[in-house]
Amino acid sequence: MMTEEAVQSNLPIPPGEYLEEVIGELGMTKNELARRMDRPASKLSPIFKGDKAITPDTAIRLEKVVGVPAHIWTGMEAEYRLTLARLEENEREEQLKSETIYITKFCYNELVKAGEAAQHSKPTDKVRELQNFFGVMSLTSVLRLHRYRAAFRCGKSGVRSPEALASWLRMGEKRAQKIFCATFNRDRLLATLDKLRTMTLRPPENFLKELRAELANCGVALVICPSFPKTGANGATFWIGRDKAVLMITIRGKWADIFWFSLFHEIGHILLHKQQEVILEDDSENKHESRANKFSSDVLIPRDAYKRFVKQGRFYLIDIKTFADKIGVHSGIVVGRLQHEGLLRREWGNNIRERYKWVKTL
Repeated sequence: MMTEEAVQSNLPIPPGEYLEEVIGELGMTKNELARRMDRPASKLSPIFKGDKAITPDTAIRLEKVVGVPAHIWTGMEAEYRLTLARLEENEREEQLKSETIYITKFCYNELVKAGEAAQHSKPTDKVRELQNFFGVMSLTSVLRLHRYRAAFRCGKSGVRSPEALASWLRMGEKRAQKIFCATFNRDRLLATLDKLRTMTLRPPENFLKELRAELANCGVALVICPSFPKTGANGATFWIGRDKAVLMITIRGKWADIFWFSLFHEIGHILLHKQQEVILEDDSENKHESRANKFSSDVLIPRDAYKRFVKQGRFYLIDIKTFADKIGVHSGIVVGRLQHEGLLRREWGNNIRERYKWVKTL
């Protein structure tokens, strides 16, 4: 009877196969083996199939019953499990290699620049980093997750990459998870709009901390982040659970009036639309975007006051500043609105429009 240790193999051969050979030579059935070992036959069946490991206790019982030393059984079991692990690792490595095509699609370099991913040189390590970033076993599953798919994708912003968009949204999600917020309160958010509007008159270093705090108190996590190529998004809103809204906003042209319009536009989405949806701000023309645009415009510049101002037809700087002071917003916001509606040339009045200087810590 063979009692020598098995030669290492690249094929995972369960010790149960050898056990079948041994009891066959002894003229012993599996049921008899189970009775001799004082074990239920059902307990030994998974061992024969390789589904259950031979424990030291089982190895000692086998030694007594069939005469093969216990260390042979434990050694064979260890080699079998090690071979399985090697095969699984090889399969894992092959899977990583197959997903290297997604490195650029999921904006790995942009994530590194944003501090959301570690720098690696080996492609498979980059794939691992992206998998860790998304919290998935395979990058192929990312686009099947509802939370990284936007409700609206078609606009005037050119071709949009679903992978780039998923990375951008995941970045916002991860950052928002670190922001403590009160339970979302719609009425409180509505009551805070006027206070947020007055912040247009202050420089960002004076209002940003307060802006975040006010929104957090209403249950909204404000995430200011860089834009990613091929996302076509200036901002987005989505929810983490039922009680926390996320407002993402990008650094778009650095114009202050665009920042504020985008901010109130996203707040409009939070107040007007369903919680289940991930909604992007882009250049598309649809009912949701139109309603959010109207909401933002009316909050920043009250509709009736604006109509009266436009009706006068006087858009000199002194007139714009007087009107802006009267309604309590920065005059650059009025200029931006007039430019957008074609009442001022794009190059006119930019000297009173502010530009924000964004830094990484934002």
